Amino acid sequence: MTSATLGQKLDALRAGFPVLRPGHVWLVGAGPGDPGLLTLAALAALDAADVVVHDALVDPRVLALARADAALERAGKRGGAPSVPQDAISRRLIALARGGKRVVRLKGGDPFVFARGGEEAMALAKAAIPFRILSGVTAGLAGLVAASIPATLRGVNQAIILATGHAASGPDGLDWAALARTGQPLVIYMAMHKLGEIAAALAAGGLAESTPAAVIASATLPEERILVSTLRNVAADAAEAKLAAPAILAVGGIVAAREALADAVARLKAEAVA
Repeated sequence: MTSATLGQKLDALRAGFPVLRPGHVWLVGAGPGDPGLLTLAALAALDAADVVVHDALVDPRVLALARADAALERAGKRGGAPSVPQDAISRRLIALARGGKRVVRLKGGDPFVFARGGEEAMALAKAAIPFRILSGVTAGLAGLVAASIPATLRGVNQAIILATGHAASGPDGLDWAALARTGQPLVIYMAMHKLGEIAAALAAGGLAESTPAAVIASATLPEERILVSTLRNVAADAAEAKLAAPAILAVGGIVAAREALADAVARLKAEAVA
């Protein structure tokens, strides 16, 4: 009996996937960047969509997986650059669906992790537009893997906190002192513009300035850069290295595990391309 090819196996899997129908919108996670981290469900959605409304940071290699005749519409929200207002994005999704299009809203990472997917889903629900959420690999966790930092490590942490540094202070900011008191590692999205402020707030909240900290920029992409420092020095070190968004900040004991893993991982990567 002839074994099924990989293509045949994938076709069999796809036969059981939901169908993207005209007038429906799917909010799809594109993952952190590397096309290898795209889910099979996301790949099937891209192949079915008439229109792909995508974030600015979605990798071009992922966009290239869309159906050849699909329309690609950029609706990116990128820090420091002009962005399409969120309300306008939601209105566009509704208009496309009411026009009978099969719509994929392609979002970096996971749609429901600091990606405003919840806002878009609520707007679609209010407008009575059928929608579905397809989860993706969130950059906060994939970035740790890329840097050889385990998200959880027995004897080190019992939880991990995902937070946003977009509003580091003020009425919309987090209680960094409360987060520092948990003693659990933090993975902070959108922290680069407030890096010094966040580090100072965590230190003021009682977190030791010697706590390991890492910045992972452009995680999983060819231009990925990783900086390991301490809470005291991470802002200055990142500035000296000219690291920029998109990046995540990891703070806590799990960062120290990188030293034991990074060399072995680097050797394996070198062997793979040799």
